[in-house]
Amino acid sequence: MKIIIVTTENKDMKETGFGKMKSCLAVETALKRRFQDVSISCCTTERDLEEITELCPDIAFLAVKYIQLKDGRKIWLSKYFEDVDIVFTGSKREVLEYDSNKIKAKELLMKKGIKTADYIMVKPENYLLEKDITISYPLFLKPLDAANGNGVDDESLVFNHENFIKKAKKLFSKYGNTVIAEKYLAGREFTVAVIHNFAENEFIVAPIEIIPPENKDKVRILGEKVKNENTEELKSVTDDLIRKKLKNIAVSCFKALGARDFGRIDIKMDDKGLCNFIEANLVPGMTKGSSYFPKSLEIDSKLKYFEVIDLIINNAISRTKINEETIN
Repeated sequence: MKIIIVTTENKDMKETGFGKMKSCLAVETALKRRFQDVSISCCTTERDLEEITELCPDIAFLAVKYIQLKDGRKIWLSKYFEDVDIVFTGSKREVLEYDSNKIKAKELLMKKGIKTADYIMVKPENYLLEKDITISYPLFLKPLDAANGNGVDDESLVFNHENFIKKAKKLFSKYGNTVIAEKYLAGREFTVAVIHNFAENEFIVAPIEIIPPENKDKVRILGEKVKNENTEELKSVTDDLIRKKLKNIAVSCFKALGARDFGRIDIKMDDKGLCNFIEANLVPGMTKGSSYFPKSLEIDSKLKYFEVIDLIINNAISRTKINEETIN
């Protein structure tokens, strides 16, 4: 079986994905415990993707959602490999839109009856006047489509319109002309890893609690600096009732979004202890030893890193024409 891990030069990408070479090498090492023909392809052009197609891999293990061409166009990898009839890991193109667009995901899940924080979409034309802010302070501002804490810092939590404008301007300048402002949730923070075994229709669901350090104002904000420095604490969820609730919400979100294979659902409590959907990460980080997805499965389900990768690839194998028994 030939497996190619597909990534891109992503130092400027702010979205989800584990495309950095360190993570790809860890995935490659894990896969090579079981398969002989595993390689990494870093793509920056359409021709790079054509070369992968010419190699006729059995599975493309997608480390990022798309590649950004120099002319500004994006090639979504799931759509590309579906069109050339190559099996790929993860969700399809239309589903990955919910990963890229936080508001679109929240709108869908609200319609499905899943609780999420009140929010408004903020654009340069509708944020200068206080009357345009239709939900009460405190609010939490973040980019529409960034991940890994990008754009989130102590200034993301705002208590008045002056600070709202200040933070919104910074986000506009770096992340584009759409910002999401949510009602601030002051409760505990969780993330839940989900792996779906399609053949058996079974889920492995692993929730953990994330506890960022307190800032100078005694507030815990899980932002870019905290994530980069790995200063947050990751803990198992020991309360059976909360654990069951988190697992049920995560699976409900996964199903409602139409996700496939694997993903990570972020959940936060409000000050009354009610759980709210925050966002979905459908190409979650895979850095060995630190990324929340494999760490959740390690902490909660006692799965080793290579076992997590095995579970992900098994679904893709089930979609190939090669029987598992023939794999070296």
